[in-house]
Amino acid sequence: MMTESGASNGSLPSSFRDPSGFLFMREGVLLRQINPPYAEAFKQLTDSGLYDALIKAGLLIPHTVVATSLAATDGAAAVIQPERVGLISYPYEWSFSQLQDAALCTLKIQNLALEHGMSLKDASAYNIQFVDGRPLLIDTLSFEPYPEGQPWVAYGQFCRHFLAPLALMSLTDIRLGQLLRIHIDGVPLDLASALLPTRSMLNLSLGMHIRLHAKAQTRYADQSDAKQQGSQRSFSKKALSNLLESLRGTVAKLAWKPGGTEWHDYYAANNNYGDAGLQHKEQLVGEYLQQAAPATVWDLGGNTGRFSRIAAEQGAQVVCWDIDPACVEVNYRQMRKQQETRLLPLLLDLTNPSPDLGWAGRERDSVAARGPVDVVMALGLVHHLAISNNVPLPLIVDYLHRLCRSLIIEFIPKEDSQVVKLLATREDVFADYHKDGFEAAFGEHFEIRQVTEIPETCRTLYLMQAQAATN
Repeated sequence: MMTESGASNGSLPSSFRDPSGFLFMREGVLLRQINPPYAEAFKQLTDSGLYDALIKAGLLIPHTVVATSLAATDGAAAVIQPERVGLISYPYEWSFSQLQDAALCTLKIQNLALEHGMSLKDASAYNIQFVDGRPLLIDTLSFEPYPEGQPWVAYGQFCRHFLAPLALMSLTDIRLGQLLRIHIDGVPLDLASALLPTRSMLNLSLGMHIRLHAKAQTRYADQSDAKQQGSQRSFSKKALSNLLESLRGTVAKLAWKPGGTEWHDYYAANNNYGDAGLQHKEQLVGEYLQQAAPATVWDLGGNTGRFSRIAAEQGAQVVCWDIDPACVEVNYRQMRKQQETRLLPLLLDLTNPSPDLGWAGRERDSVAARGPVDVVMALGLVHHLAISNNVPLPLIVDYLHRLCRSLIIEFIPKEDSQVVKLLATREDVFADYHKDGFEAAFGEHFEIRQVTEIPETCRTLYLMQAQAATN
């Protein structure tokens, strides 16, 4: 029998696969139960000094040990309370550099583990989250005692979750990162091998870690694990260190240059405000944010994060979502360079947002399931949804109402040159797309608190408060 929180033991839906232990909630507090089979490994994590080393290096989420009486089931070896992560994001929502940094973080963790006589038993990208602007491991139970003479058990998973998608994004097409949304355990290596360009064959490291690796998997596909293990020669610690260094070098050399998209330099080359109008808009957004006083903000269609940073500077934790991988990449690089800790850039197509995925559709949460947040900002967005994508205003209103408690939203009328461009090659069938229709549609689910015309433009900025949902 499954419970509302997850499996029959009360585990969260994203935490049922590992027999070592699981996450669960008790009275609003996130806890992790450690089962008896993992007790010795957990003790070694602490006794070896690895836990302290990882915490000092900023590579592992901290935890405190709490009473076993708080366990979800009888017989728990231990219970820990990990530090909470603000928003759980997924690899198919990351930019190229985010996935690359997560990969390099995983390899750093594995090297540090080896120095302390332990090893990562898995290398899932889902075990990495971005906290305070940097990637770190959130699965405390990912370690096992180093199995002397054995190859790295997580090697294949690392290649599927990190190396294969990075190579495809770098050498084939940045959009192939979305294969991670289809293949929840990483991009199959035979698929990656088929999609990589011919010129990638000149890269010996990619040839070894992807092409030859894929062929080896095919060759041994019909053999039992025992036969495979029996056919493997002893794999020394030095050989493992060399493998990790090869992976690190291969990942680090992959690159993708953002550019060639419509929006990544929008504010420099493609906006309707002018310097004065843009400054007025920034001032208004800042004033609205001060009135709303949010702890959490989502900036939908946030481009490279210009307005997201206003919210972050006021102390909010901000997620800047955008459809353009170049925008998300530029935003992340700026965030990393400036060591910003309150901003998380993520990739999102609002017309096809991240859905519930995994077993029973509950392992990975949809965008809406990770809300609501205090404030959603939707600036220069609605005309793209309503006109470019034919989404009726009532449906836009309904979705935004699910996501937030307050809304800062911009209306851009048909006479605006950006909307004129959208209508230049299509029939205007949007009879309700005008200011009165906009206010009437949003008035169904929001109370309009403030309305301000943006000076030197024909655009209008609104501050709205969500009304309580009714059945």
